[in-house]
Amino acid sequence: MWIWHKVMSDGTKQKTRRDRQRTKSVGKILRTCVILLAAIFLCMPAALSARKDAVEAGSMKDAKKIALTFDDGPHPYYTEQLLDGLKERGVKATFFVMGKNVEDCPELIERMNEEGHLIGNHTYSHIQLNKGNRDVFKEELIKTNELIEELTGQEVQYVRPPYGSWDKKFEKELNMFPVMWTIDPLDWCSDNVSCIVQKVTSKAKENSIILMHDEYKSTVTAALQIVDALQEEGYEFVTVDELLFD
Repeated sequence: MWIWHKVMSDGTKQKTRRDRQRTKSVGKILRTCVILLAAIFLCMPAALSARKDAVEAGSMKDAKKIALTFDDGPHPYYTEQLLDGLKERGVKATFFVMGKNVEDCPELIERMNEEGHLIGNHTYSHIQLNKGNRDVFKEELIKTNELIEELTGQEVQYVRPPYGSWDKKFEKELNMFPVMWTIDPLDWCSDNVSCIVQKVTSKAKENSIILMHDEYKSTVTAALQIVDALQEEGYEFVTVDELLFD
């Protein structure tokens, strides 16, 4: 009888120890789970933020790039309005400026440079290159470069030759690259804003270079509407050098 009681007693003690061990094990497991869950919740905001950044970065990478360019400026009134609208929309453009207008509006050239726009050369007086005026044309390019560089401290590398007339020898002689266009809404001969907008948006595609002129009220209005419409379609506005060399 004593032996039976001893066996039962020992068995009960062993069972109690096993129960305690199980309880301790379960407790450890629960504590580990709690710690893991806490770590997950603590890390979740950072993970979500990282995912958001990655998505946004991917979205920017996949954006269709397009360039908005303006010739003949700067205009003392309309160019300033245009710059205000572009800044509000976070858009960078390319301005091919005339030397004589640079002399009249140096503060606008400085503002373009400070706000990240690309400034190119459009000759001093809007001269068209022909067989008989090559030297004069070259002198106008050099003079306009000097005016821009004095204000910005940046070398001028891009030129929009008036009417598209160009001599490739200038590229080596002056280290300048011509920039033409793929979309011309003829904004200089129309004050119909909706017509200008429609001409551009209907032809817009990735890597398009839009030609406009920032000396007209209708052009400024149309340009900003074009930006709004194409941004909604997923376009990213960049300066022409990003299209030419990326």
